[in-house]
Amino acid sequence: MRILVLGSGAREHAIVTALLAEDAGHAITVAPGNAGIAADVPVVSIDPTNGALVAEYALENAIDLVVVGPEAPLIEGVADPVRTRGIPVFGPSKAAAQLEGSKSFAKRIMHEAGVPTGRPVFAATLADATRALDDLGAPHVVKADGLAAGKGVLVTDDRQAALDHAAYWLQYGGVVVEEYLDGEEVSLFFVSDGHDVRALSPAQDAKRLLDGDAGPNTGGMGAYSPLPWLDERWGSEAAFVREVEELVALPTVRQLEHEGTPFVGLLYCGLIVTEQGVRVIEFNARFGDPETQVVLPRLETPLSEVMLAAATGRLAEAPALTFRAEAAVTVVLASEGYPENPHTGRVLHGVDDAASLDGVSVLHAATGILDGELVATGGRVLSVVGVGPDLRTARARAYDGIARISLHGGQHRTDIAKKVSA
Repeated sequence: MRILVLGSGAREHAIVTALLAEDAGHAITVAPGNAGIAADVPVVSIDPTNGALVAEYALENAIDLVVVGPEAPLIEGVADPVRTRGIPVFGPSKAAAQLEGSKSFAKRIMHEAGVPTGRPVFAATLADATRALDDLGAPHVVKADGLAAGKGVLVTDDRQAALDHAAYWLQYGGVVVEEYLDGEEVSLFFVSDGHDVRALSPAQDAKRLLDGDAGPNTGGMGAYSPLPWLDERWGSEAAFVREVEELVALPTVRQLEHEGTPFVGLLYCGLIVTEQGVRVIEFNARFGDPETQVVLPRLETPLSEVMLAAATGRLAEAPALTFRAEAAVTVVLASEGYPENPHTGRVLHGVDDAASLDGVSVLHAATGILDGELVATGGRVLSVVGVGPDLRTARARAYDGIARISLHGGQHRTDIAKKVSA
């Protein structure tokens, strides 16, 4: 197939890596890509949020499938003009992508579909937010209603910090003050063709910047898959996945279909396992980052076939996805100052050395070439992935890899998957 992938992060590099691993002779192009992606496949300088340009390029180059990676193009509606021109797109419409773009929209859909989630209070003013915080009590959960690059959520016992967070995000729209839910978080992806779904393997990410889940929220500092502790509570990972499919994924997809906004693409279910059962924290309308970096290396089913079946409404014909028994762990290397004020332009060393290790791959998130040298161009710079027969081996390989890489002022967590790989 001729495949166009939109995006420039480690998620997109993971998608490209999975497609290349099929050894099916795909002609893959990425817009706009990064230095690591450009070393693997051709990249083109097209704005991924410009649907008209993307559609024109896809038609001119006989693209068989467009895969939309990041949230911003989806929220902007890039999939709509491409789909209108008859090109299969793996990514929801602008209307359906509001499942991620608007917390209030997502909560309404969950309510209509009977999906279990925390009680929300929508606040348009600081006075509204204040009343909601006092009503729901601590710990306080305050979320920006729109996109916030993974930084719009605050969970705190500090009432003033919660008010300050609400005041900041109210400048850009409403906020949601939500009931606090206690438990282990799980990320579970479902491929959807607008009516049917197919589940991928669960993962868990680390959202806080520092070890021990301290520091500010980020876009994600690491992840691992599978989750062995699910077996202890549900008997098997498969039983957990079936429950989430029945309680969350299918009702959500069918509700969107009922409302005339079918969801075609990747439904990311951000879940929390509480004493009362599974609850939804949030939905995303695309592959999660960094979870994709540990889920796709374990996928046995050809990714291209699954995405094309979803994009063309033929998912019912596709079998359940299968996964290797191997485990995967990814550790994110971030720039100094991330997430508030990342320092960019600094040279990276040792990337090829790390990638040469057995069971290690280095996926680029924000890299470029400057004066012939590989440099960091953003906050999260690289995802170093270790794969092995178990989580302990996978973790050791990921950290062996990141130890070979140097970036002045660079930072990474040292405890990714530590509690499950002892």
